[in-house]
Amino acid sequence: METKKNIAPVKLELLLAIVPSGKQAYYSSLIQSQQANLQFTLPCKGTTHLILNYLGLVEKPKSLVVSVIREDEAPEIFARLNEQFQRGGEYKGVAFSIPFSSIVGTLPYGFLSNVKQVKES
Repeated sequence: METKKNIAPVKLELLLAIVPSGKQAYYSSLIQSQQANLQFTLPCKGTTHLILNYLGLVEKPKSLVVSVIREDEAPEIFARLNEQFQRGGEYKGVAFSIPFSSIVGTLPYGFLSNVKQVKES
């Protein structure tokens, strides 16, 4: 009798990018093009909003783009994000990633890392 076992997929990271609200769809699409299967966006505020309120200035609305990305795709994603952030103006932003090691089970982890291979034993 043949049995099939899942191959351990590549490591995942949780990418967090803070971008202007008007550009959240643009950045979400850019990240998704690099095999990101799970994404969502949230409105957010920076820590400077209190200081800006005291000065009577209005902070530009920001969005937090949260994505699950493959570790091997991370350098390319960060290079593309950095290229866009360097454009300045309404493209400014900040991004960082955190290792994503709290997924239970290989099937959900395999889905998120976009690996569909099985190993026959």
